[in-house]
Amino acid sequence: MRMMTKFAAATLSVAALTLSTTALAEVATGSQVPDMTVTDSNGKTHNLSDFEGKRVVLEWTNKGCPYVQKHYGSYNMQKLQKSATADGETVWLTVISSAPGKQGYEDGESANELMAEWDAAPTAVILDPEGDMGKAFNAKTTPHMYVITPDQTLVYQGAIDDNRSSNPATIEGAENYVASALADLDAGRPVATAETAPYGCSVKYKS
Repeated sequence: MRMMTKFAAATLSVAALTLSTTALAEVATGSQVPDMTVTDSNGKTHNLSDFEGKRVVLEWTNKGCPYVQKHYGSYNMQKLQKSATADGETVWLTVISSAPGKQGYEDGESANELMAEWDAAPTAVILDPEGDMGKAFNAKTTPHMYVITPDQTLVYQGAIDDNRSSNPATIEGAENYVASALADLDAGRPVATAETAPYGCSVKYKS
């Protein structure tokens, strides 16, 4: 098992983002993703529509969750992040919907420090303390994964893989649904498994 390596937060090539949007209807598989406004740690605003033309992977996380620790402690999540974004055509957004005072809550500085400690490689970290984005996507667990096409259609949502154990030893031999969905898109074919039941810890929403 590869140990997590801590780098200085200043070297982290991740912008911490915080969601600024009203509550939205749940996004269904096969539907267009609604636009959402986000703000990075420097105060610059972005929209999800800014990512049109690129594939987007969404990953809900919580550092205190043993299922998240399964995938980060084994370096499985980091490898998937790096593999997915290596072509420059895929954006990976790690989302933290834990509310203040609840397990997994992070502000911009601590989120960057966490990603550095984990040697994680998302394109950006989304901070969603009000839970608006999480509830819009009906994110239930950490991890909970989503794949969005360049035309902003949601083509996969659910578990990261088909082994629901928190034991890192079960990663080997499991089917990684995110990797499979991205491979289907690379091959120009429909995503074979478009929706699965997510597993993990419940998202620690404000209410």
